[in-house]
Parts: sequence; C-alpha cells; structure tokens
Amino acid sequence: MLALSHYNSSASLLLPHVANDSGGKVEVRAAVEGLSHHENLTFEEPTAGGAFIVILSMTLGIISNIVALFILVNAYSLQRRRSKATFLLFATSLVITDSIGHVIPGALVLRLYLSGAARPQFVNSSDGMCQFLGGSMVFFGLCPLFMGCAMAAERCLGVTKPLLHSSLVTKTRAKICLSVIWLAALSVALLPCFQLGSYTYQEPGTWCFIKVLSDTKEVDVAFVVLFSGLGLTSLAVALVCNTISGLTLVLARLRRQPGSHHSAKSHDIEMVVQLVGIMVTSCICWSPLLIFGLMSAIHSYTGTIGHSLSYYETLMVMGVRLATWNQILDPWVYILLRRTVLRKIYLIAKCQAGLRGTILGRWEPSSFPSSEKNDVDQV
Repeated sequence: MLALSHYNSSASLLLPHVANDSGGKVEVRAAVEGLSHHENLTFEEPTAGGAFIVILSMTLGIISNIVALFILVNAYSLQRRRSKATFLLFATSLVITDSIGHVIPGALVLRLYLSGAARPQFVNSSDGMCQFLGGSMVFFGLCPLFMGCAMAAERCLGVTKPLLHSSLVTKTRAKICLSVIWLAALSVALLPCFQLGSYTYQEPGTWCFIKVLSDTKEVDVAFVVLFSGLGLTSLAVALVCNTISGLTLVLARLRRQPGSHHSAKSHDIEMVVQLVGIMVTSCICWSPLLIFGLMSAIHSYTGTIGHSLSYYETLMVMGVRLATWNQILDPWVYILLRRTVLRKIYLIAKCQAGLRGTILGRWEPSSFPSSEKNDVDQV
C-alpha cells in the first residue's frame, strides 16, 4: 500500500476495498491498473489566462458577426435581383448561426473555466451540461459546413445554368433548404440521446465532445465517422462547386469580345469570391478537428493509442481552438470581400503590376460596380 502513496488524494476514492484473502492480490492489481489509467486522464487545472482568452474570443466573435450581419441585412433590403437575394439569405442565416454557435458554447466553456473545470472523477462520464455542450459543438459545427456546401452548389448552378437556376431556386425553396440543414445537423447532434454515441469531457476539462480518447466503443467510432464524414464531404463538394464556378467566370471573361455585354456579372464575381473565402476558412479551421477526432477514435478503439494519449489530447485541443476561429473569421469574409473592397484591391494591384494591355486587363474596374448601377445601365 505504501507504493501507492504518490498518487493524489482524489485517487483514493477510486480504490476498491482490498480483502485479506488470496483474491486481494487480484483486486490490488486491478486497482493499480485502473488508477494508472485514470492518472493519464487527469485534467490540468485551467488557468485564469484561459478564461480571459475565452472572453476575448467571445467579444471579438460577437462584434465581427454583428458588423457582418448589419452589412448583409442592409444589402438584402436593397437587393432586387433574385439570385443575389437568395445568396444573401443563405449568408445572413450563416452569420446568425455562427453568432449563436459562438455565444452558447462559449458561455458554457467560460462557466467551466470559472468553476475550475470538470473534476478528475468525472473522466469518461457526462452530466447534463456536458451533453448540451457536446451537442452544441456538433450542431454548430455541421451547420456552417452544410450551409457553405449549399451556397456553393447554388452559385455553381447559377453561374453554369442560369436559366435552370432561375426556374428552380426561389426564396421559399431556399428557406426550406435552410430548415433541412438545421434539422439534419440537429438530428446528428441528438444521436447520443438514443445511445448512438456519447459525449464526454475533454482535456483540460473545459469542453465536451464525442468520446474519442478512451473507452471508445463501436457506436462512438460510428458517431465520429458520421460527423467527420459529413463535414469533410461538405468541404469537398464546396471545393468542387467553387472551382467550377470560378473557372466558368474566368473563361467567360477571357472569351469576352470588345464591346460585348455578355460578360460575367459583377455580383457573380463577388459571390464566388466570398464563397471561396468561406471555403478556405472552413477548410483551415474545421479540417483539423474532423481529422484528429477520427484518428483519435480509431486508435482508441483499436487499443493502439497507448502512451500517445497526451499527444492526441493535444491534437484535439488544437483542433477545437482552430474550429472556434471559424466563427470569428467567417464574418470578415463578408466585411472585406465586397465589391467596393475588391475594386480597390484590383486598382492597387493594377497600378503596382502594370497590368494595362495584358490579358488580366480584361478584368476592368467596371467588373465591380454595384448591381443597381448595372441594372440602370442595361435599361
């Protein structure tokens, strides 16, 4: 028993009663093995600096989303073109979802920081708040990825098949699509309520996610495969659609004859540029967590995680921190990648690189005027 004295006091609560008979040796060995495994998963005490970072992140995210929401709502109220209005409806919904997804999980994480995080005895367990926080992480993680995919597909159809797009895409159908996206993400997040997967506290005990690091079962692996598979598939589809849209616009501009009015519209250029920005942001911020979670679950289930547990814990923490930045950076896509900003960037680049008379000179500043001005000129 003296050999166990170096463990912390909380660990003594986990020791079983040791009998005096020969079977006691087996019980002691089981206790030591379980305690050793428990020590590897003991959470570090969160620091005050961590709480400050959470508050700073929440403040920055709220301000960014409010500014982007103001820009999008103002543009939506002034927009008369149906295709642009549909895009703005999707974009506004994305910003609102990002805002809520930043505030709710952030408030719960802050509460855990202020309360000293989850206690070690709650390892591999989950309470009501952990269930809600884990479900929020999954729901608000899938929604932006699904919306980015839907927006990219809608723009791809609008750029490549404008007539088909005008007959199929309406505001009502766009709202139905948004409802389906929210319902699908909610259905995935609620799977643990039906014993199809589980949420648990993650290192350092200040957030909850799918159980991927220890005691991972078949349903947990299936759950994380579903979550990561849906997220990565959405990113891949968005990449394909945005690539097709971008190439179509570039080819249309390069093939334009002098004096021809059959060129790509400025609002198409703006929307595709914004979609590319959203896609790049989502890939950088969400891919690590999707991949790291999948790797951790597979290694934990196969029992090969071994002494690499702390390594995978670090990967998961890094992944969730990057994912948090997605909801902060998304609004800046709409704030910075607007026609007025793009036009200024083009003029600066043209002056610096001397693009007059070159092929890139086909992209005149007139490519980025307001849509309303284009309508007036055509009339």
